[in-house]
Amino acid sequence: MTFLRGTCSILRLLLGVLVGFSVEVTASQQGIPLSVVKLWASAFGGEMKSISAKYSGSQLLQKELWAITAPRPGINTSTETTSSSAKGGSRINSRLSPACPGAWEEGGTTRVNPRRYGESIQTAFRKRLQAQNQGLPCPEKYKPPGKTVRVEEIDGVKLVKNLAVKMEEMFRKKAEATRRLVEAAEDAHHQHEDNPDLQYEYFNAVLINEVDNEGNNVELGGEFLLEPNDHFNNLSVNLSLSVVQVPTNMYNKDPDIVNGVYWSEALNKVFVDNFNKDPTLIWQYFGSAKGFFRQYPGVKWHPDEHGVIGFDCRNRKWYIQAATSPKDVVILVDVSGSMKGLRLTIARQTVSSILDTLGDDDFFNIIAFVCLQYNHDIHYVEPCLNGTLVRADRTNKDHFREHLDKLFAKGIGLLGQALTEAFTILNDFNQTGHGSVCSQAIMLVTDGATEMYDDVFEKYNWPERKVRIFPYLIGRESAFADNLKWMACANKGYFSQISTLADVQENVMRYLHVMSRPKVIDHEHDTVWTEAYVDSALSQAHKLNDKAGPSLMTTVAMPVFSTKNKTKNQGILLGVVGTDIPLQELMKLIPKHMLGIHGYAFAITNNGYILTHPDLRPLYQEGQKRRKPNYSSVDLSEVEWEDKDDILRNAMVKRRTGTFSMEVKKTVDRGRRVLKMHNDYYYTDIKGTPFSVGVALSRGHGKYFFRGNVSVETGLRDLEQPDVALADEWTYCNTEEQHEHRHLTQIQAIKLFMTGRRPKLKCDRELIKEVLFDAVVTAPLEAYWTGLALNKSENSDKGVEITFLGTRTGLSRTNLFVSADQLSNQDFLTAEDKEGVFNADHFPLWYKRAAEQVPGTFVYSIPFSTALENKSVVLASTAIQLLDDRKSPIVAAVGIQMKLEYFQRKFWTACRQCTALDGKCSISCDSEDINCYLIDNNGFILVTEEQSQTGLFFGEVEGAVMNKLLQMGSFKRITLYDYQALCREYAGSSDCARTLSDPFSVVKWLLAELIIFLLEFNLYSWWNIDLSVKAQRSRGKTMMAPCDTEYPAFVSERTIKETTGNTDCDGCVRSFVIQQIPSSNLFMVVVDNKCDCSSAPPVTMDPIEIMYIESLKCDRLKFQKDRKKPESCHPFHPEENAMECGSASRLRSPFTAVLLPLIAASVSR
Repeated sequence: MTFLRGTCSILRLLLGVLVGFSVEVTASQQGIPLSVVKLWASAFGGEMKSISAKYSGSQLLQKELWAITAPRPGINTSTETTSSSAKGGSRINSRLSPACPGAWEEGGTTRVNPRRYGESIQTAFRKRLQAQNQGLPCPEKYKPPGKTVRVEEIDGVKLVKNLAVKMEEMFRKKAEATRRLVEAAEDAHHQHEDNPDLQYEYFNAVLINEVDNEGNNVELGGEFLLEPNDHFNNLSVNLSLSVVQVPTNMYNKDPDIVNGVYWSEALNKVFVDNFNKDPTLIWQYFGSAKGFFRQYPGVKWHPDEHGVIGFDCRNRKWYIQAATSPKDVVILVDVSGSMKGLRLTIARQTVSSILDTLGDDDFFNIIAFVCLQYNHDIHYVEPCLNGTLVRADRTNKDHFREHLDKLFAKGIGLLGQALTEAFTILNDFNQTGHGSVCSQAIMLVTDGATEMYDDVFEKYNWPERKVRIFPYLIGRESAFADNLKWMACANKGYFSQISTLADVQENVMRYLHVMSRPKVIDHEHDTVWTEAYVDSALSQAHKLNDKAGPSLMTTVAMPVFSTKNKTKNQGILLGVVGTDIPLQELMKLIPKHMLGIHGYAFAITNNGYILTHPDLRPLYQEGQKRRKPNYSSVDLSEVEWEDKDDILRNAMVKRRTGTFSMEVKKTVDRGRRVLKMHNDYYYTDIKGTPFSVGVALSRGHGKYFFRGNVSVETGLRDLEQPDVALADEWTYCNTEEQHEHRHLTQIQAIKLFMTGRRPKLKCDRELIKEVLFDAVVTAPLEAYWTGLALNKSENSDKGVEITFLGTRTGLSRTNLFVSADQLSNQDFLTAEDKEGVFNADHFPLWYKRAAEQVPGTFVYSIPFSTALENKSVVLASTAIQLLDDRKSPIVAAVGIQMKLEYFQRKFWTACRQCTALDGKCSISCDSEDINCYLIDNNGFILVTEEQSQTGLFFGEVEGAVMNKLLQMGSFKRITLYDYQALCREYAGSSDCARTLSDPFSVVKWLLAELIIFLLEFNLYSWWNIDLSVKAQRSRGKTMMAPCDTEYPAFVSERTIKETTGNTDCDGCVRSFVIQQIPSSNLFMVVVDNKCDCSSAPPVTMDPIEIMYIESLKCDRLKFQKDRKKPESCHPFHPEENAMECGSASRLRSPFTAVLLPLIAASVSR
């Protein structure tokens, strides 16, 4: 009886469907019928799958590949693809057709030989159809296709080692060019005798090609031939000569500068020779210790809007790193009562300038010494860092600068106690091994010392004198100059007196030359490499106009010494030579086709900072591309944050070779979407540099690739078709190494290389073979797409605009179904669409997302750049696999771009279908009783009745429903972290602001300040301060400051195809249905509209700043990550002449003496 009852129930159900009565699975008594929603979803999914497959040609391309991978007659029924990897290959299993030795079976269907090249797709289909209808007759004679394939597993260790060798070779060439400059400079100086009366006309970078009112060339600005050159950012340059830039605050014809410019003219020949030997070189230069900067090729420099060029080569990191050894520094700043007013201002600027000279291999702390009635202790500028040193990275230095602004002058100085504390810190920190473990120095910024404190030095520093003392006397008074100079001379330091703000820069820089003496006497030309950086001052001077923002680079630099015997023990540093290496050039060496769709390569410095990584974001957009404040010190752990224990980072810092594996969450589409995968990392060091390189391969299809083989003639013919393009940022042939190859496109270079007509061309033969294979395999699509475009009955409403294809080798094909000017999104597949094209560090977004979709299905999305525009589009793409296996390599991805209006119209049409015979549907999306949405697998809305909601996250519109979907498991919330974020902060008024209540005191103050400004400030010292930092600190304004944020991403649960549910909105029950759209990443969500759920909080994707408690902030400041110390260290030398230890500065001009009494009278009244 139970069986009969069950049978009757089934029959009753079927009968109900036949007569138009649907049986609904509802979430409530008056719920939304699931069967109707399922019908709508099925109708829409079938329609879109048909359109997408038809116009993309995905099925045709898949069949082409199946034909290639099928076994050949005369071969065993189980064909094994060969593998060059020690780990073995993959096996392709197919069955030979017993009916015909020239055909093979696939999925139970016997197929005849694949289409031959040149045969139309229609002809090929007709032949196959006829063969099936005629009982599949065998061809008279089997002719094997000219295409073969083998699958290989990627050997990650071998891959990263080969990449390291390529990078080592590139870096070595740059270092050799730099060394040739060192030899030429030292030889030229050795043969030159300084002449204080030397007159010499040179090409000044600012004055070249400038004329006076009468049309004559200005002095030092003769006629200088300049021609545009795309190798140098399309700047107009002179490839035969260099130019000389002199800082704004220096005299162009100062004897020291003229003599230095004269002997350094010998570098011109070496500049040119270097460029001829290695045409990939860009800027070469010599930065003189006297302040001038010689740059090749010659280029005109342009002042900023204030008429100033705030560039001094001596405070650039490449100069400082090359000139000195790593150092531990304690800065003692006097904030006693006598340091009020201008003196404290000069002291702050002096400390800030000292901080500018410290790099990532240096460590420091700042102590303010003063004695107050209620407190006789030493005052650390950052109390949290009592008794220790911190690395001199950008973040730490900026943190201390903020605290400098809070210092006030009062009380009595405690210099002896401060010196004792400084020596203690340096000794204790050196014992930990965490600092530089090299040079040590104490910087003393004060307006006087009443004694010499020889007892302190005798106790802590003599006789070894390992810690150098650099006193900076602030102000014009010289009463205590002798004591401070004695301290410097007795401790291998240097004494300077700083009377004005204009004196700060030049006097601070002098200590670098003292610190460089041991290295000079040892004659050690250490090669240094900087971290990734952008020289904004140089870019401004060159007037670079790059929409993408300034590019990152690293610099290789070496010091230049005086080799004259008479000055040997003085250790005279002549300057530093260097050359820039754009990191874009480094990325060209990466074999992207071997890394897979989600794989990538990256490199870090000895400090763990990122040199190159696809997740490094050095710029932010606010009107124009701007550098983030701490862009050059982003640690690897901040992008590979899933490695909580820094295992990968520390191994690479220690320059080891090895492997590592972990689960990762990679964001795409500007952080809005997330892909979960398992990465295997392989890493090793780059010899001759402080860098290490790694590659990441995603498991599954990312660990396998295939090698195809076709004839060169056929491949080149298909490669030259007009619809074919190659990735702009991939290197198939190196056209930069030889000048005669620079005009070649990559396709032209490939043809010349493969035909043997340009034997000097250096090309990646393996990559080119794969490109040719891809060109041949995808060639049938060109004819197919053309046929669709010419068929007037197809795409009559122009809903489908573009069809496109991309392969694993960076080859792409496109076909327009509408004219170019009618495209809704004209940026797609252009350089403007960074995420939609092949770049040096990633595959297109539509390719990456399709690869993670179920094979044979399409992924649909609205590009966020066009989501809110009137002319919006929808992209649909699918991946093409070589084999029906999760480990199968992804061969290509194909897709279409269609109008959003067309896509939405198809959706609404599907939603009008119902099972009722009388056509009266129980529900309709046209009804006001329900809201219908189409969302993707990340929760973004593609279709809704309210157009303004298109492109928004579903949780922002239907917060209550989204919360319920999360509770039910239909969607998952994934927490992500951004350690490169910028947050808006309000800069309040300064704590040191004071109100001048007395009107006369206001006038007196303004007069004094005006005179002091005229006297003490020059324009250079004002504008030489980093304007970006000055703007960031402006009081009473919001500013962008580095911060850490946490934010969510959402992903659908693939196993849940449909579900129903209820939400309670203030006692009102609201039902909804979610149904997956077949063969897609989409979901239909139907929500009844009877309840007002506007009070329910939305579910947003907004980032939340991570606020650290004070104790944790302190721990983060103190925490020192592992680092690899530079191998070279030159702290002191026994032959060093310590008596060259400085002198007091003199007044700059008679104008100063005239104004001094006026200032004194003004202030004393």
